[in-house]
Amino acid sequence: MKKLFLLITTLSLALLGLSFSGAKAAQSKVTLVLGSWRTEDVDGYSKILAIFNKENPNIEVKFSPTLNTEYDAQLKTALQGGQGPDLITCRPYDVSLLNYQAGFLMNVKDIPGLSHYTDVAKGAWSTDNADAVFCVPMGSVIHGFIYNQDIFDKVGVKPPTTESEFFTVLDKIKAAGITPLDITTKDSWTTPTMGFENIGVNFWDGENGRKALINGTAKVTDAPYVAALTSLAKWQQYMPDGQESIGYADAQQIFPLGKAAIYPSGSWEIPLFESQATFKMGAFKPYIQDNQDPKTCWIDDHVDIAIGGNAKTAHPAEVKTFLTWLTSQEFAQAFADNQPGFFPLADYKVDVKDPLAAQFLSWRQSCKSSIRVFYQFLGRGNPSGINLMNDNVTLMMQGKAKPADVAKTIQTGLDQWFKPMGAPAAATMAATAAK
Repeated sequence: MKKLFLLITTLSLALLGLSFSGAKAAQSKVTLVLGSWRTEDVDGYSKILAIFNKENPNIEVKFSPTLNTEYDAQLKTALQGGQGPDLITCRPYDVSLLNYQAGFLMNVKDIPGLSHYTDVAKGAWSTDNADAVFCVPMGSVIHGFIYNQDIFDKVGVKPPTTESEFFTVLDKIKAAGITPLDITTKDSWTTPTMGFENIGVNFWDGENGRKALINGTAKVTDAPYVAALTSLAKWQQYMPDGQESIGYADAQQIFPLGKAAIYPSGSWEIPLFESQATFKMGAFKPYIQDNQDPKTCWIDDHVDIAIGGNAKTAHPAEVKTFLTWLTSQEFAQAFADNQPGFFPLADYKVDVKDPLAAQFLSWRQSCKSSIRVFYQFLGRGNPSGINLMNDNVTLMMQGKAKPADVAKTIQTGLDQWFKPMGAPAAATMAATAAK
């Protein structure tokens, strides 16, 4: 009897030990790494992730960004080696599509919260036939110009509307001994993205001109695209001295320190500038052509950022939990609050409290929206339209190429691989980015 009692006691203690061990295992914390190209977002993401981490004490998400100019290459190398962050910040369209096709990203189409996104928003991170969604959409960004109100008041100028007004303002600022435009070319994506894509929509008629390149009814060598390049080339004389040797991160410091009047870029710069600038800032829309009806204006309102799951992560369930949270209203509001200038893509009603971000957002009421011209379909071949644009527009902004030659080089590069899709297919697949 005593032996039986000892056996039962021993078994009970063993089972109790297993129970405690199981409870301990269930409560152990999993750490997920979130990779990104936005090193300037550390503070904002720390607040956003704190909300998730508090509600999910067994999952800790750590934000680990890489310098924007190195992100794509480092991420690809890591993924090819079966590594990389658990959560991957995704660029839109072809770059992320290629990562999915290579088996690097999860298919997250089964997340119920994706019903809160339009086909346009999901389309930036979906396969062409929409059988897979490989990243959860987060936000769009709007291109424009951020300006120093103190300098504008000192010089006596107001935000311009037309192309002629824009260059008149630049001339007056330059005559006052102040650098008009804070944009540089050491990093090859800056003037193409923050210049050409910014103003171009009002030259090639926004979505109409973008789709025309896709369906083959237009070429980059046509007048509207060359006119946009020609207008952009005129910026050279207003940029910082030695701009060829100034990188993007350094240029981001010139404007908030009050050393330049206008920063051509977009709403994504708001968090950084508001944390640094001591002067009042305003924003104005991309200028229209002198003969253009203001009622026909366009803005580049780009579906810009999403997050996907690494297909090789050791923690797929926890990754799915985080991605599901991204589809919630709680996240949408937290994103708008802590990343002003990134506008949530879910259909929830959110309160954009930041005045400068609200100013950008208000442009949707007066202008139609388009997306960056080479990002859908035209960016997936070799040489890609994005790389052709970046390399050749940069050469132009360094005085090494003429606008017409840049247009010809880009079109020649596209002709090596891109087959026009035809108007019906393009109209169906190249959906507008209007929200």
